[in-house]
Amino acid sequence: MTTVLFVCTGNICRSPMATAIFRSKLGTKSAKAGWKADSAGTWAAVGAPASLHAQEVMQAWGLDITGHQSKPVTAELLATADLVLTMERNHKEALQAEFPSLADRIFMLSEMVGREEDIVDPIGGSLEDYEDTARELDDILNGGFKKILRLTE
Repeated sequence: MTTVLFVCTGNICRSPMATAIFRSKLGTKSAKAGWKADSAGTWAAVGAPASLHAQEVMQAWGLDITGHQSKPVTAELLATADLVLTMERNHKEALQAEFPSLADRIFMLSEMVGREEDIVDPIGGSLEDYEDTARELDDILNGGFKKILRLTE
């Protein structure tokens, strides 16, 4: 099973939204079967739901993240991932430093479209902030979809 792991800080906003959007793209792009998309956080508690605004935005997009439960990044989780996509440079650097043997499969999500920019954390922001983040995630996942597929081969 090919696994893509999305990583943010608390695993309640960006990474659950990225996971849901990526899963929807796998279906619409008729990608091969046997894919898994998951998410975790560098400072995540265990079992927290996605933030209400993240749930609302995804629901408006026809995606359901109401069953999401946050979890921290672990060595075991990283070891099962073919590709790890972080929301921020500091997530990437921390994971590469802590898990040097896996460093070659850890990238910033924005690198999938040739940039190295953090994806702004909407936590505590307005619904519009979450919508902006979801649109940015969607744009990057659209533009970087082929690269993601290539990196997981």
